[in-house]
Amino acid sequence: MQNKKISVIIPAYNEAENIGDVISEIRLLHPDFEIIVIDDGSDDNTSEVATQAGAIVYQHPYNIGNGAAIKSGMRVASGDILIFMDGDGQHDPNDVARLLEHFPEYDMVVGARRLSGHTSMTRAFGNKIYNWLGTYVTNFPIKDLTSGFRAIKTEIANNFRYLLPNTYSYPTTLTLGLLRSGRSVKYIPIMARMRKKGTSDIKLVRDGARFFMIIIRICTHYSPMRIFLPVSLCMFALGLIRYIHSFLTEGRFTNMSALLFVTSVIIFMMSLISEQISQMRFERRGHRSPLQQTDGGSGNEKPQAPIT
Repeated sequence: MQNKKISVIIPAYNEAENIGDVISEIRLLHPDFEIIVIDDGSDDNTSEVATQAGAIVYQHPYNIGNGAAIKSGMRVASGDILIFMDGDGQHDPNDVARLLEHFPEYDMVVGARRLSGHTSMTRAFGNKIYNWLGTYVTNFPIKDLTSGFRAIKTEIANNFRYLLPNTYSYPTTLTLGLLRSGRSVKYIPIMARMRKKGTSDIKLVRDGARFFMIIIRICTHYSPMRIFLPVSLCMFALGLIRYIHSFLTEGRFTNMSALLFVTSVIIFMMSLISEQISQMRFERRGHRSPLQQTDGGSGNEKPQAPIT
């Protein structure tokens, strides 16, 4: 790793109380790293504090989203390997070296939070569900699907940049995308620190259901058959149960049984078509150079010039 340039990308929104300490810790441990802070339209003086701490700061004109900040950082970073970490101090800069130990063997290394590293048991339980769903879809043991603390080869990251959403779900999209395309991913255990100052803007009830629906959509995007097939089997089982019940009690085959069987077949055929479309999309993208990829949607504009 001595010949590789490392860029650290830190998205920040109203983190003036924490961002300075985070940057100082990184600079103390890794003075040769490029540290880029993307101020996602903060209302406080996050940009000024980050600049004074020695980071290269880019600003969004307004709050676009955590994922949009990550994408902006990817566009301007010059390193061979990108490190993503939060600006609230929960990710320990001492773990950065542990992530980099596994390059170039792996394409991406992710810091997996231990159970005690979550802010609450409810959130830890929710992440367990997300990890199980991701593991089921990818057939790979995912230990922390939503962790934002990760290191990835720049060329590979840019190849998936156009797929990343503007929200907090970018880690999920990136992980599933790499695994779906046959890239190597490794998880290492980390202990997330408690936020020193301020509060998180993620709300359990509001964002929990939204995260779940986003993950379902992402899973459907990458492995639609693994989502559709259980639904099809469920419809078939209900139709079979209904048929047995109606045959034993009424001696006939009812319309409801027929409807459930037909629905099962339709969903199964949809899963086959969706799987083929997904496969063709990945094959087509595999023949395109990362430099040919383009971004779409709001929040993909290049960030403003760095603050000096």
